[in-house]
Amino acid sequence: MKKAKSNARKILLVSKYGETLDIANAMLKEGNIVKMFIEEKSCREIGSGFCLKVSDWKKHIDWADLIIFDYTGYGEACEELRKSGKLVVGGSRYTDRLELDRNFGHEQLKKHKIKVLPSHEFYNFHDAIEFIEKNPDAYVIKPSGETQELKQLLFVGNDDEGADVKRILMAYEKSWGNKFGNFQIQKKVKGVEISIAAFFNGTEFLHPVNITFEHKKLFPKELGVSTGEMGTSMFWTKDSPIFDATLKKFESTLAKSNFIGHLDINCIVNGNGIFPLEFTSRFGFPQIMIQRAGILEPMGDFFFKLAQGQKFKINVKKGFQVGVFIVVPPFPYEDKKTFELFSKDAVVIVKKEMKEGLHPMHLKKVEDEWLITGDTGIALLITGTGLTMRDAQKNMYNRVQNVIVNNSYYRTDIGDRWHEDSDKLWSWGLL
Repeated sequence: MKKAKSNARKILLVSKYGETLDIANAMLKEGNIVKMFIEEKSCREIGSGFCLKVSDWKKHIDWADLIIFDYTGYGEACEELRKSGKLVVGGSRYTDRLELDRNFGHEQLKKHKIKVLPSHEFYNFHDAIEFIEKNPDAYVIKPSGETQELKQLLFVGNDDEGADVKRILMAYEKSWGNKFGNFQIQKKVKGVEISIAAFFNGTEFLHPVNITFEHKKLFPKELGVSTGEMGTSMFWTKDSPIFDATLKKFESTLAKSNFIGHLDINCIVNGNGIFPLEFTSRFGFPQIMIQRAGILEPMGDFFFKLAQGQKFKINVKKGFQVGVFIVVPPFPYEDKKTFELFSKDAVVIVKKEMKEGLHPMHLKKVEDEWLITGDTGIALLITGTGLTMRDAQKNMYNRVQNVIVNNSYYRTDIGDRWHEDSDKLWSWGLL
């Protein structure tokens, strides 16, 4: 681990699953002192050898100059810490609820006079199936609460009568029974899926804002199961009609909620308008790492200024940033036996030194070797940047070829949709 500067900031990173190891590693390399706590027991080996690990983050509150929370569910703790005078980047009770309670999120969108797609909440599969039979249409199944963490359960129907959604609900009923929890059935619309994200300093959103295109399916050309994320393309912009129509309207409400952090809203847009789908009121993964590839200032400084409530322009690269996950079995599923057989402690080999674009994910360091750990099989994120999307893609995939991870797989088409999506967005007046 790199020796800290004499004026180094002491940063405590509180992580749910260890997804922000790359951010911890970056801030450490900048000369800060970083301590990392990981809540999920199966993930606690992540980051060992990279940075200092702690078993109880609350015992290090007084030590820290800055505390960063990387996930939802810590909103109440964030608010209490801010009241006590600590500098905190993280959520609030209000923003936690925006993400975790889909119905509340939709109610808030309506309250802020933002158009939303029709959706209905259900607590059992029978009622949902009966609803579709009475109201045939194309729908999306969206789990709520803790179940929404299992991204492969989200299902986007293609049948105009809803027959495919009915079949999936019947399958879920057999396999999950009453353990599934509540879920939404949302009307499906066609268009471009796009996310608008921005950092909030407690009073207002900072500019530029971030425009993101996620690639959620396991295989190229959007085939296979939903994984949550296989890769992302993005760019930064000073002005965005989609931002003005969505996140901007929440500025005063967020200020009242004592929120300082990152907020993202996923939308479907088409010639008929902008239709918000859901909030992510925390860092996105791999969004935050790809954002780091585009931010031209030390991340420790950036988060410190944000937590202080400073108003500043984010210094970013021009053009585009892209990122792709390199994963190993059993991703996107959890299977302990498969993970231990094929992936646990497998070595990540970098053929030539990379000063940029290499982002450790579920890894530990043993005698300077990077070994895969955790339980889900996300080894690395590789990023690329460029003035055009094609340049950024080429930069990223050249870097992918510099890495050897046994039994690994990744999407080969991250960013390919931009050519078609950008034409549509321009024609609709949304870029």
